[in-house]
This record gives sequence, C-alpha cells and structure tokens, in this order.
Amino acid sequence: MARKTVLGFLALGAIFTGIGHSADLPSGSVELKGKHFSVELAKDPASQAQGLMFRDVMSSDHGMLFVFPDATRQTFWMKNTHISLDIFYFDANRKLVNVQQRVPPCLSNDNQCPIYPSTGAAQYVLELNGGSAEKLGVKPGDELTIHQ
Repeated sequence: MARKTVLGFLALGAIFTGIGHSADLPSGSVELKGKHFSVELAKDPASQAQGLMFRDVMSSDHGMLFVFPDATRQTFWMKNTHISLDIFYFDANRKLVNVQQRVPPCLSNDNQCPIYPSTGAAQYVLELNGGSAEKLGVKPGDELTIHQ
C-alpha cells in the first residue's frame, strides 16, 4: 500500500519497486479488539511509500503499521497492491478514527488509482487483510495497543 501525498509520491512508487519486503522492516505487534497481529513497521518515507506493494498474500494474523511523526489527515491508495486490505486510521491516542473496508487492489499502469482518506487526523494507520474490520467488529474510538 502506498501513501499518496504530492506528485513526488508517484515517482517514489517507481523508485522503491525493487526494495525487499518484510525482512527489511522492523517488526512488532499490535492488539485490536483482543486480537493480536504481527506487524511490519513503516516509520520512514521509503517504507511508507513501499507499503504492501507487490504482495500476493498475507497471513490473517499479519499486517503493516504506518507510524507518522504527527497526526494529520492521511490518504492512502492501492497502487501495485495485489491483495484487498482494510485500512484502519488511528489518532495520536491510538483511538480508531475510521476504517476503509475491503479496499480493492489497483494495478493501473496510468496511476489512476482511487484514494482512501481518513475522516480526521491520524498518526497511526494499520493495514490488515480485507474483511478484518468486519470480523473484529470495530467501531470509532476502539483503541489500538502497540507492542514493539
């Protein structure tokens, strides 16, 4: 999953296409609604731009946690992401702001992928397999616990 900011991110997506996946990123775990997930941590612009691009599968107890320096409105897109994802947006206090559910892959060659924004300021963004939000029964205000 790539974070879209300005036109520069279009170029970043191409630059980071060759970067490795999970072995290159720090990892940790999170808990949401009593369920634990192992997560790769995307804390810098390069890992945030790469996100879950080019992954064909992801286990049901795995995800990616994006950690941003400040809480602002976040906008994600699915450029070169091969799996459907749920995108959970959390504020600076790790409270759920909103979820974009079952976001479909976008394999567009012309960068015409839809964007999926947070409805408010978010500092943490968790990506899990599509359908996870429904299975967990999440609602705004639910708290994310982060273990590193």
